[in-house]
Order: sequence, then C-alpha cells, then structure tokens
Amino acid sequence: MTELDIEVRDDEMIVTLPGTNYVATYYRATARELLAKSSSGQESDGAMTQAEFHGRAWKAANHKARELGWIV
Repeated sequence: MTELDIEVRDDEMIVTLPGTNYVATYYRATARELLAKSSSGQESDGAMTQAEFHGRAWKAANHKARELGWIV
C-alpha cells in the first residue's frame, strides 16, 4: 500500500501521494471539525484512483488532526 505524505502548516494539512500529482488540503475549522479546502490531481497509470486518494487522504488527515489535538 502506498504511503501518503502529510505536511502541517499553521492550521492546514497538505496531503500528497508521492509519485503523483494528487494533493488535498484540509483546515481546522473548529475543535470538532476538519474541512477540505482544496484538492487537485488527475488520474494516470498510478497506484490508485482519484476517488481512492481522496478517501485515504481524508482518513489520514483526520487521524493526524486527532494526534495533534485539533479535533476531538
């Protein structure tokens, strides 16, 4: 399974899939909510579809947000 990279900048998280142009950005809206800000990328002969990336990116961002105490 391909690992996602997560970079934290202030109140935002940027999730990328190495070797692709998939990028999803999330931000801390409240103490209980993480929201998507933007996403980009086009499918190619890569490791996963765009839909799979978005699902995994959302889960990874929520997990990281909980680790950081951003959301309960």
